[in-house]
Amino acid sequence: MKTDNLESIARKLVAPGKGILAADESSGTIEKRLKSINVPSTEENRRAYREILFTTKDAGEFISGVILFDETIRQKTRDGRNFVKALEEQGIIPGIKVDKGAKAMANFPGEKITEGLDGLRERLAEYRQLGARFAKWRAVIAIADNIPTQTCIDANAEALARYAALCQEEDLVPIVEPEVLMDGTHTIQRYFEVTQHTLQSVFHSLYEHRIVLEGMLLKPNMVLSGKDCPQQASVQEVAEATVRCMKRVVPAAVPGLVFLSGGQTDQQATEHLNAMNRLPDLPWQLSFSYGRALQAPVLKAWKGDQANVAAAQQAFHHRAWCNSKARFGKYTEEMETTKAA
Repeated sequence: MKTDNLESIARKLVAPGKGILAADESSGTIEKRLKSINVPSTEENRRAYREILFTTKDAGEFISGVILFDETIRQKTRDGRNFVKALEEQGIIPGIKVDKGAKAMANFPGEKITEGLDGLRERLAEYRQLGARFAKWRAVIAIADNIPTQTCIDANAEALARYAALCQEEDLVPIVEPEVLMDGTHTIQRYFEVTQHTLQSVFHSLYEHRIVLEGMLLKPNMVLSGKDCPQQASVQEVAEATVRCMKRVVPAAVPGLVFLSGGQTDQQATEHLNAMNRLPDLPWQLSFSYGRALQAPVLKAWKGDQANVAAAQQAFHHRAWCNSKARFGKYTEEMETTKAA
């Protein structure tokens, strides 16, 4: 396996000041997003919405890559360019979500296992032909009484490693996403423990499957208080706990961490990323791979109306700019109401 290309793409995806747009919502998730602005989830509406994101002028200054969904990688802009080409013209690297979703894990109530390994080798070959240069697979770990179990953590870690091996074989950079969910009343300490435990299992499996660490990226959750925890951690506490946790288990050979925003508001996700990047001695690039935290203002501005496309693109450009500043630890709250410089 030649790894030069993998390493080069991985480094470009976490280039300073840039991050990844996750536009890989499943059919169910994009339906919910569009429903929130009273727009039916037809193929044309989904295509029109994603075109807003992918054709925003100068987005390539702040966005290094976009994770697409199977439907999206095959769609085109109104002027007939396929989305892959439209992204490449902006210097943005196209990627693809390849898992088939988290399903209930047999005999383990409340826990899930991500499916999609069957036929993955062939699907990856097709996606690479369609223009994808990286891929993503998400595992889901829930926290509650008596869960997560070691069996669930290890089963998901093994699947992530098998996926990563197939990606590297096909010359695609794997983004490995073990998401520990923030749903629950757990404290930040409990979240820290489960995240550390999960990542230890993931990196053990990646090692067992001979993954080239320089040619992959990790998409972890930040270490937060549970969503319903009465004692919510401050921005600084989240930043320090997250970086401390990552330093314990993520090898420095991994080029970058592209954090998920999972359940945070768009502003919270930016604040946390900013605070992390202000900490000393970071062995990796700390970047973002946000879905809702980049898209929420876009949906709000668009409302399904063609007349609002310019305003929606401006909202996307602004959010991407704020997160670009956070990559350098230079974001301030005032930037929420100022134009991108």
